[in-house]
Amino acid sequence: MSRTLILAVIVAGLGAGIYYYLNQPEPTPAERLQSAAQEAGDAVNDAVDAATEQANEAASSITEQATEAAEQAGQAATDLANQASDQVASLATQGQDLVNSWIEEGTLSVQNFDYDAIVASVQESQLSQDMKTQALNILDEIKASPQLIAEKIEELRTLLTSQQ
Repeated sequence: MSRTLILAVIVAGLGAGIYYYLNQPEPTPAERLQSAAQEAGDAVNDAVDAATEQANEAASSITEQATEAAEQAGQAATDLANQASDQVASLATQGQDLVNSWIEEGTLSVQNFDYDAIVASVQESQLSQDMKTQALNILDEIKASPQLIAEKIEELRTLLTSQQ
């Protein structure tokens, strides 16, 4: 009997549901208009939300790209500065090595100044063209005025060993 009772309750519930669904009144035109307006408003809100989200994502992406570009530019500037510093130090080292080689070879000493050997070594060196030109001008001044040799050798040493 309990099965029959449960079955009767289920059938009665289904019957009531079907009756309610079939007897619902048709919505009035005002209710239809209100429902359509509500759906349109919801659609507009959804579209605005989606557009806002896309704009925020685009702005975030642009900000990230700009930050990355700035970091890369900063790193490139640092790298160039370091490279220039290394080159200046290298030139100073080359100049010092050149002066040291003249002293070691005896082409530049208190008793000896081998103009031709020193000029040749400057011309064959890895110094910048500007540095070579300045050094050769000083050497020409020494050749023209031997009495200024001490002063000009010091000027030459300063030129070749300074970090310009």
